[in-house]
Amino acid sequence: MDLSLLKQQSRCVGSVKGGVGKTTVAVNLAVALGMTGAKVGLLDADVYGPNVPIMMGDCNAPKVAERRLTSLMRHGVRFIFLGSLMPEDAPVIWRGPMIHATLRQLFRDVAWEPLDYLVVDLPPGTDNASLSLTQLVPLAGVVLVTTPQRASVHVVLKALSMFKNAGVPILGIVENMSYFICPRCGTRTDIFAHGGGEQAAVNLGIPSWATSRWIHY
Repeated sequence: MDLSLLKQQSRCVGSVKGGVGKTTVAVNLAVALGMTGAKVGLLDADVYGPNVPIMMGDCNAPKVAERRLTSLMRHGVRFIFLGSLMPEDAPVIWRGPMIHATLRQLFRDVAWEPLDYLVVDLPPGTDNASLSLTQLVPLAGVVLVTTPQRASVHVVLKALSMFKNAGVPILGIVENMSYFICPRCGTRTDIFAHGGGEQAAVNLGIPSWATSRWIHY
């Protein structure tokens, strides 16, 4: 992925489809940006199943200093997650206004310090979190994540339409799990077919990137 495509504003990683690797892409994008020397923040906006803290290796609740939450720090990236505001095993049964208010709190009441980039990992679907994000902060753009098969690409294109209608630039499509290379024999296997996300990007005239294998944490 050409990191120069990302401007110095907030950008989000999203998809209507669940289980395509949005969080994996968001975490690796944030860490990659941090490795360039940039100051990077990562916000997990998935209120129902936040996985960023697991992948970042720190599930501790952030501390409060001077009435503001202190973002956590791992791998050179500052991060915060919605689940940090409630007990870990508590079920989340929130309506739209509560999600909107909580996202607003994470943007305003977290001591992020000056950032060059803020990457936001969105939950599946075109729900309240995604819509609230487009209203709360100016977005430099969105990176959409899909797996190669037709069913996934079809659903992800719905997210693309939503962000375009909201005036958010589409930075590109990541085709995750594009193929698997066996670490023992080197044989390539297209487990979920191949090229669906790339072809969709070609049709739309936007950049695309493919990931070849799963990343384990």
